[in-house]
Amino acid sequence: MISFDIITIFPEIFASYFSESIIKRARKKKLIKINVHNLRDYTTDRHRTVDDRPYGGGAGMILRADIILKAVRKIVNAKVGDRERRIVLFSAKGKPFNQKKAQEFAKKYKQIILISGRYEGVDERVARYIADEEISIGEYVLTGGELPAMVVVDAVSRLVPGVIKEKSLKEESFSAGGGEYPQYTRPEALEARKYVKNWRACPLKLKKTKVWRVPKILLSGNHKRIEEWKHRQSIEK
Repeated sequence: MISFDIITIFPEIFASYFSESIIKRARKKKLIKINVHNLRDYTTDRHRTVDDRPYGGGAGMILRADIILKAVRKIVNAKVGDRERRIVLFSAKGKPFNQKKAQEFAKKYKQIILISGRYEGVDERVARYIADEEISIGEYVLTGGELPAMVVVDAVSRLVPGVIKEKSLKEESFSAGGGEYPQYTRPEALEARKYVKNWRACPLKLKKTKVWRVPKILLSGNHKRIEEWKHRQSIEK
């Protein structure tokens, strides 16, 4: 079982997402464990202050390293060896998170501590002395590390044995080494214009094609040819 420990100043953000669908079932089966920790619980002043102004000046407030250190020290599971634990800080300058990294996390670690930053940033000493690595989920700026934390928990959890069917994992695009092949379901022929009252003024591609059809190969029943088609489509994507 993997234990995810998320440090944040907005713990309520996670309640809805982690209480639905696959993540909910995985938690119920005790395949994964998710603990959300309020950083303010590790403060000592009456205002529960977690940030301060940056030395040298600058805009915004910085999350304090001493408060984060207290939280991490308390959260670390002594029963888990150092090599089985990973402490992650979400940062715009971090390494890109990808499927390979998700697979590494799922295979190597029993406890993953995720530090979600807020405001202008996090004291650099957290990255230098507390976190094992910095991770980014994309080349854009977010208001905090809560969304990246959800992304990492979701991507890693679904790789834990028993969370998702093994066949589904093998067929996934990034695991298979190609792009995702096109997928279709009923109806076989979709007369799209029937669904739009004034289709001539509709911005969708209704003027060129009257009927949107499923590729004939997928209806052929020839499983070998279908698999070959899927493979070609995956490579092209």
